[in-house]
Amino acid sequence: MSRIQEVILAEPRGFCAGVDRAIEIVERAIAKFGAPIYVRHEIVHNTYVVNELKAKGAIFIEDLAEVPPGATLVFSAHGVSKAVQAEARERGFDVFDATCPLVTKVHVEVAKLAKEGYEFIMIGHKGHPEVEGTMGQLSSGIHLVEDVEDVGRVAPSQTEKLAVVTQTTLSVDDAAEISAAVRARFPKVREPKQQDICYATQNRQDAVKLLSPQVDLVIVVGSPTSSNSNRLRELAQRLGTESHMVDSAAELKPEWFEGKTRVGLTAGASAPEVLVREVTDRIKALGAVSVRKMDGIQETLKFPLPKGLKLDDVPAPGHIS
Repeated sequence: MSRIQEVILAEPRGFCAGVDRAIEIVERAIAKFGAPIYVRHEIVHNTYVVNELKAKGAIFIEDLAEVPPGATLVFSAHGVSKAVQAEARERGFDVFDATCPLVTKVHVEVAKLAKEGYEFIMIGHKGHPEVEGTMGQLSSGIHLVEDVEDVGRVAPSQTEKLAVVTQTTLSVDDAAEISAAVRARFPKVREPKQQDICYATQNRQDAVKLLSPQVDLVIVVGSPTSSNSNRLRELAQRLGTESHMVDSAAELKPEWFEGKTRVGLTAGASAPEVLVREVTDRIKALGAVSVRKMDGIQETLKFPLPKGLKLDDVPAPGHIS
């Protein structure tokens, strides 16, 4: 039986700037104001990260009614609707918004074009918190499409002023296909100047496109709720390489590696590097001889923190690495 010769690590992989910022907002809020800090929805879609923050004093809730008066509240990286923002204001919470700035950019564009009389077609996954947040920027006039078939069914009230927006964590290829169907049906549709899919989603998918042909198996580290992690697994599979997604090293199955000599490893944008290291160690224990990093883009983007979280007199939190 052939044994695993090599593990190839995708580059880039793992945390993006928006996830880094969101986690740091929660950690700093706990350090500055003391536990508990309430967070609406999982701060990012990763089980390990959420559990680490729970241990430090974060309480994750879905309904603002669960938050006591006067508490400090953090909105997750996925963004929230206008209704949730208004309810938080009415209830008098001290709010820190960890919405990824690239999601906020989509919200700002929706608000600006809505004032000009535009309706919207949103490409995204129904029920995903980012989609709920973006669609919730308006009370009406924003229509969700999940696939090309939906484009044929969508019924805006007018087609003269129609704009398309996209969930930031979609498959680049799927979104391009759906956008083409929107353009074919609504030739006057306005598209964003720069695509809404975020740089980190694009870079991680591009890395998998380079990785997949070089390996017999792709392992994606990510949680089941993570849209961008799911897209990485699907992409490798679509490129003809067997692929599995795991939340932790414990989920690896030895039989996946039987007869495989080269294994590719990547991680979604909300998965910390500590999990990649644990998965690598487990694959080595299963017989992998060497580990090497692929060449790839080095991401240097950093987003500023919200005002009010400077820790001048508080030691910096032990950031999840």
